[in-house]
Amino acid sequence: MAPPSKSETKVRRSLTRDRVLLGGVAFADDNGIASLSMRRLGEALGVEAMSLYNYVANKDELLDGMVDLVFAEIDLPAGGTDWKPAMRERAQSARQALRRHPWAIALMSTRTSPGPATLRHHNAVIGSLRAAGFSVEMTAHAFSALDSYIYGVALQEATLPLGDTEEETVEVAQTMLAQVPADEYPHLTEFATEHVLRPGYDYGDEFEFGLDLILDGLEKTRDAA
Repeated sequence: MAPPSKSETKVRRSLTRDRVLLGGVAFADDNGIASLSMRRLGEALGVEAMSLYNYVANKDELLDGMVDLVFAEIDLPAGGTDWKPAMRERAQSARQALRRHPWAIALMSTRTSPGPATLRHHNAVIGSLRAAGFSVEMTAHAFSALDSYIYGVALQEATLPLGDTEEETVEVAQTMLAQVPADEYPHLTEFATEHVLRPGYDYGDEFEFGLDLILDGLEKTRDAA
């Protein structure tokens, strides 16, 4: 086996755990999480895969660290602020982070070895709800409802075939509508023509409406309790 070249040795020496994790995030952003392997990440970083094991023990630890970096991008609820604006800001920030890293949607709640950013995030959300007068049980309900909504919308935005621009959305909707007999599906046809195909339609606008419904509902439930 030939010894490593000077450039390979330099790259290997410049590796750090943060660079490996950031490299994993960048790789997943560009290629999807299914394509990520230690070998392919090593190739992307210009090193042998074995070099990565000096910084992460295995692929699970790599994924844990990558998810933690995504959590670190989400704004934490500020202490001492009203819980509803805090939860709204946190939800909006989480949605933007998942737009940047759609591969993380399926991983955010599945890791069993959460990193420090993940723990700080969960602790801050729980603390904000508890300080607002939610019981421990209601805090669990609120956290679950909010995360289910945020991750669900993020998954829809990542998978719906509506295009990235209004023109692309109209084109896709018209193509789909052309395959739907209006007399057999009148309500679907009405929905598409009177809503989706109207100028300025953006599916992303639905996020705020649904989020407000959830926050208002949580407030009423807390007050009733």
